[in-house]
Amino acid sequence: MSPNSSPHSPSASSPVSPDSPADNPLLRAWSGRFATPPFADIRPEHFAPAFEAAFAAHEAEIAAIAADPAAPTFANTIAALERSGALLERVSDLFFVLAGAASTEALLEIERDISPRLATHWSAIQMNQGLFRRIAALHHDAASLGLDAEQRRVLERYAVDFRRAGAGLDEDDRRRLAEIVERLAELGTDFSQNVLANEQSAVVELGPDDLAGLPGHVVAAARAAAQERGRDGHLVTMSRSSVEPFLALSPRRDLREKAWRAFVARGDQDGATDNKPIIAETVKLRAEQARLLGYDTYARYQIDDNMAKTPDAARDLLEKVWQPALARARADRDALQDLVRADGGNFALAPWDWRYYAEKLRKVRCDLAEGEIEAYLPLDRMIEAAFDTAQRLFGLAFTPRTDVTAWHEDVRVWEVKRRDGHPVGLFFGDYFARASKRSGAWMTSLRDQDRLDGETRPLIVNIMNFNKGEAGAPTLLSFDDARTLFHEFGHALHGLLSDVTYPRIAGTNVETDFVELPSQLYEHWLERPEVLSRFARHHVTGEPMPDALINKLVAARTFNQGFTTVEFVASALVDLDFHSLAWVEDLDPASFEAEALERIGMPAEIAMRHRPPHFQHVFADSDYAAAYYSYMWSEVLDADAFQAFEETGDVFSPEVAERLMKYVYSAGASRAPDEAYKAFRGRLPSEEALLRRRGLVDEVVSLR
Repeated sequence: MSPNSSPHSPSASSPVSPDSPADNPLLRAWSGRFATPPFADIRPEHFAPAFEAAFAAHEAEIAAIAADPAAPTFANTIAALERSGALLERVSDLFFVLAGAASTEALLEIERDISPRLATHWSAIQMNQGLFRRIAALHHDAASLGLDAEQRRVLERYAVDFRRAGAGLDEDDRRRLAEIVERLAELGTDFSQNVLANEQSAVVELGPDDLAGLPGHVVAAARAAAQERGRDGHLVTMSRSSVEPFLALSPRRDLREKAWRAFVARGDQDGATDNKPIIAETVKLRAEQARLLGYDTYARYQIDDNMAKTPDAARDLLEKVWQPALARARADRDALQDLVRADGGNFALAPWDWRYYAEKLRKVRCDLAEGEIEAYLPLDRMIEAAFDTAQRLFGLAFTPRTDVTAWHEDVRVWEVKRRDGHPVGLFFGDYFARASKRSGAWMTSLRDQDRLDGETRPLIVNIMNFNKGEAGAPTLLSFDDARTLFHEFGHALHGLLSDVTYPRIAGTNVETDFVELPSQLYEHWLERPEVLSRFARHHVTGEPMPDALINKLVAARTFNQGFTTVEFVASALVDLDFHSLAWVEDLDPASFEAEALERIGMPAEIAMRHRPPHFQHVFADSDYAAAYYSYMWSEVLDADAFQAFEETGDVFSPEVAERLMKYVYSAGASRAPDEAYKAFRGRLPSEEALLRRRGLVDEVVSLR
């Protein structure tokens, strides 16, 4: 139910009240070619009346649809639902962009109030018996309604949505389910805000002596982080882009331990921001939610509507990768321990040592150091590389729009057009870490695409947390940072290229274990010499990255893959374990985590990529709950999909790119994901391409 039009402003003769569109920029029509939000005019106090007006308008629209005396048709029920809630969608999308990227205490307070109200509002709609009867009747008669393929798919998704929301339950169960949904929204908001509070307060201060041995770009980033917080000196913050380079490059073992412990302890601190009680209650409520809906576990409920279909299928994929990754990680651990001894250390390798000694091992094995790479990866050049790749694949052009305001002075805006000049939408890039921004990287939107009532052009947002360079100096990215930029831009393209009629199936509104295909696939082009040779240029001299360095970088792609695979798969398996509990009483998340890791043989020297107390994918929201595996499920697809280009000898093959755009990037959820992939590739993939890409094939053979 995405917005498809702006609400009308009142006539000139309408009385003006404090909450009227004349005074509230959220309630009046937005101007400009793309009808973008007037960020300069928006204040926190505008949101409460805007949400109230939006709730009331949507409730009235829903009541009219449900009570329509005419027999249900696609037009008066499904299309009407698609048109409803435009104001609420618009206000919500804008609010959550601000709450995530430009938070203030006022916005956080509004979020604590509005998140459960939104959950209750949508739950009431999807349990509305009048709507459910109309949708069920249409779904039963779908074959005789003369619907086109898109309409059939939209009707199917609505039928599934309402069933999974509990519309088919009796009144008592619907009431209990609504209570659970509301409480889960409260818990998710508290979880997210607790992590943010820990990230804002936990920093590692570096004195002059603590900077010894750090490369210039890390020192500059630490100084910029202090300046952004209004402090002198140098800081390591709890942004991954700040912590991980410090762990990899600081020779001070005591400071590495301090930074690592603070990073993994986010949300795991006794007191007001402790997320462990939230995890326990969340897991218990989700298990009850699943039982009410007819599933024995939440994992079965969640995965039933994904490509994997069952937790067993998801776990089977993870375990196929786990054993070879574990074998590789153990071999690398032994090599790193040898380096510790060679370095004069008489200590056992610890988690805060892995990245530091892995850098040394990469230099030995690959003749490559991270510092060599970052000098050639200034942010602006990597943005150009991502745009140029989109131009070569999909014919898109990106033009800066300095006349469009955003929520922070650092946010950049581009207008996107197709090669024939047809406007696509706007792309907002918010790249730098700030104390007011939640950690991580994500894609979201201020408006999605649809063609329900004319062409609605999307406003797509990428939010990241790179360490901003000092004034006058470029921002330099690690290769992992550059990969993150390409990843999130792949999501952005999924939203920008969407070309469907109905909001319900537009853009990224696809199954969770399919949504990462466009993003992860896009990462492949960053690693190609065809891209690096053009855009990886030294930030001082402007010289292109030497061919020898490109070759070493590409050859080192599978270095340390045991570590990266283990830290990911462990997180995914523990996520599945939490949500495979049928009954939950007195859950101790810390003990559960420790027991789960012991059961799978987690190396003590490696931490989960996301420990439960700060696992926002899983506990701040439900989208990836029991579904963190989906990144790896999509990786099976993306590894095979890129082979389609490689098989032609041209990684920008126009024919393959056209199929990719038609069946994946532009199609939204207009087809079931397995059908969409087969339409693109001609078949479904196997795990072999994934194992080969991660360099784990030899370990698979040896384990056999």
